Amino acid sequence: MWPLVEDAILTLTVQDADQQAVPGTQTGRQVAALRVLHVLDHLDTGGTEYGVLKVLQGLTGQRFDSRICVMRGARSEIADSPLLVGRVIRVGDLKVGSQRGVSRLARVFREWQPHIVHSRNWGAIEALPAARWAGVPVAIHSEHGYELDMLKGLPLRRRLARRVFYRLADAVFTVTHDLSSYHARQVGWKEGRIGTIYNGVDTKRFAPRPADRHRVREALGLPEGRFILGAVGRLVSIKDFPTLLKAAERVLSLGHDISVLIVGAGPERTSLERIAAALGDRVHFLGERNDLPDLFNAMDGFVQTSICEGMSNTILEAMASAVPVIATHVGGNPELVVDRTTGLLFPPLDASALAEKIALLVSCASLRQAFGDAARDRALAEFGLERMMTSYETLYVSLAARRGLSLVGAN
Repeated sequence: MWPLVEDAILTLTVQDADQQAVPGTQTGRQVAALRVLHVLDHLDTGGTEYGVLKVLQGLTGQRFDSRICVMRGARSEIADSPLLVGRVIRVGDLKVGSQRGVSRLARVFREWQPHIVHSRNWGAIEALPAARWAGVPVAIHSEHGYELDMLKGLPLRRRLARRVFYRLADAVFTVTHDLSSYHARQVGWKEGRIGTIYNGVDTKRFAPRPADRHRVREALGLPEGRFILGAVGRLVSIKDFPTLLKAAERVLSLGHDISVLIVGAGPERTSLERIAAALGDRVHFLGERNDLPDLFNAMDGFVQTSICEGMSNTILEAMASAVPVIATHVGGNPELVVDRTTGLLFPPLDASALAEKIALLVSCASLRQAFGDAARDRALAEFGLERMMTSYETLYVSLAARRGLSLVGAN
């Protein structure tokens, strides 16, 4: 039996707790706080890690005690941040799928004794058998995005491994319906057996602030009347920044006055700078920044050119900032951007189509305003951070209850 756990934006498939006894599980006991261990392959600046940090920051206080377990290292400036000091457990440098990795994880789980282990993506899937071996009451797995090598389907070994490991989990979910359907097909499960929890965005931090527009543009050396197009992401091949640069060159050739801000770091920066040389001083590589809310307020439009995408945090941040979005019609993007209502969609790798969309926004201020207002409204209604936190809290508390664990003072 596979009963459903549901709330306003969540439909998860959860194993019946009575179907399988978990070694070491005590039933019918109250705990002061649920200990949740989030297991990641590594801790860096990607969207998955960003989502975990949101959960850690949102589910704080007396009800949850959360830590991060990394299997293959952590970026020091993130691991040493005030939020994570003393909360990152390093397993070591392990090979994917190694028995040694499972045994090390199981040892970590026995030492910290989490009530819930939540692993993310293929790189941390070993946490599921390790959790069962160590007697962890609740094991959860979630998938958060695509890699280029996933587009033609997963290798047979990974499909079979996921099918086996998913069955060890009390719940499996993804961050978009598109990703849920993809992984269900890959492991041969029925549609709907893998649930969805959307990412959320802090709509107070990311919000339109017209008074900041001039200040931010002046600091960046950008003319007030110029159309500013922004893009945020790691400078890697899957994000396809060359298509953005080619499209910008076409728009400039039509006589439109635009500049492009590219925010992020990555291995492709040098090659992108060579492409951008043809655009002169109209492209600005800003590197990694911690002032994204300010930068969004300097933009007239936001572009996301990913070849494939799970659920883009940067699209959500642009929407919450009332910036019209132009994004590829791939993955979870159509679940965020309503074409010709909150923004525009175009085929991936199509610089000509993207140039047309950019030119449309440049030439019509009223359309930009309408898209931006609608995007902000949609972010508030559908993708608020509070809604995401409620979904995670509901998931964790309900699955713990199925294993006989309840919070002290809970009704």
